[in-house]
Amino acid sequence: MKKSSNELIRSFRHIVPYINAHRGKIFVIMLSGEAIATNNFYNIINDIGLIHSLGIRLVLVYGARPQIDECMSINKIKSTYYKYNRITNKKTLEIVKQTAGRLQLDITSLLSMSLSNTPLQGANINVVSGNFITAQPLGIDDGVDYCHSGKIRRIDEKAINYQLDNHTIVLLGPVAVSVTGESFNLNSEEIATYLAIKLKAEKMIGFCSEQGVISNTGKIISELLPKKAEYYINIMQKTKNYHLSDTVRFLQGSVTACRNGVYRCHLISYKEDGALLQELFSRDGIGTQIVMESSEQIKRATINDIGGILELIHPLEQQGILIRRSREQLEIEIDKFTIITRDNLTIACVALYPFIEDKIGEMACLAVHPDYRNSSRGEILLQKILLQARQIGLKKIFVLTTRSIHWFQERGFRPAGIEFLPKIKKEIYNYKRRSRILITDLN
Repeated sequence: MKKSSNELIRSFRHIVPYINAHRGKIFVIMLSGEAIATNNFYNIINDIGLIHSLGIRLVLVYGARPQIDECMSINKIKSTYYKYNRITNKKTLEIVKQTAGRLQLDITSLLSMSLSNTPLQGANINVVSGNFITAQPLGIDDGVDYCHSGKIRRIDEKAINYQLDNHTIVLLGPVAVSVTGESFNLNSEEIATYLAIKLKAEKMIGFCSEQGVISNTGKIISELLPKKAEYYINIMQKTKNYHLSDTVRFLQGSVTACRNGVYRCHLISYKEDGALLQELFSRDGIGTQIVMESSEQIKRATINDIGGILELIHPLEQQGILIRRSREQLEIEIDKFTIITRDNLTIACVALYPFIEDKIGEMACLAVHPDYRNSSRGEILLQKILLQARQIGLKKIFVLTTRSIHWFQERGFRPAGIEFLPKIKKEIYNYKRRSRILITDLN
């Protein structure tokens, strides 16, 4: 029982920073028609209701391709495409409108009851749909008339933000009206993409058939830059039925969104129960992020980073691996620290204390979060410190360590005696701790 309680405490402490980071931010969530058709959709809606209750401002965009295709098949109407866009004639438009309208009511109904049988039962979720998007026709291409297939002409972001400010979920489907009052069938991934751009959304999230982008070795790639995402899109287009691949469609939208100011787009599976929560409230997530730059930053620490450093080094201080540092001491020495942050959390740190007259520096307080100790973060920080030391004219770097002797030796440090330390360090050397002295030349 105690073990279970400890796990609960650790888990809660782990997710709280993400709750604080996400609160008040706009997320655009893309629900493909395939996602709506899955048996897991009720769980997805529950999780959407949950994150809404945490103060995240949500815009939901839903698709309806498989539902439209099924309805057209029942009515013995052939689905026609050109350049992967559905040609929407009058008969097809009526089916699109009926199908999209039915899904809108179904999703609204599920959202209204999504917090039932949870600790948040009784909390109201307000959902609004409306003419927030103005459409225009795709027109004629190569002599092919797209009829009532359209694209976005204008987005009323002020009206959407008004609803979000009032703690309302905005729900939008694939049908929009033009300035002339005509209805048009729009690409739902395009709607999600341009909503995310126009609203300056923090994230765009897509529920697709894949858990993420799969590498050549069969593993999910956790993070991709747009250029690399395009490489995988090209591969997928050669191996899959393009217009039916929800993964490809969302990836294309993600590339556009990231290149137009949306910081992160997340691709997760609609088949995995709890995928949304795992993606948003864990460090490495469960799917693939398309980002404009790495979500990790290496930077010189500031006074605002003290809390993160203390949280990182405290367990190591308790184990006797690091010497205890008070908040007051860190405030004085904060300019000596370099840190790696991920999702605004400090996952690694190190300090450089230079002794300019002796042309030697001490590398100290190297710490990496347990989740990342099998990665290269320690090596990255070591190289960063060596570069800093060279830039200020130091000739040697030393470390005092009790547990990481072999790690430093593997990276070119060699054992040294106390006589190699600067005078001020010799005077305060702790003989009871018996730290090994290791030193390297900055050639």
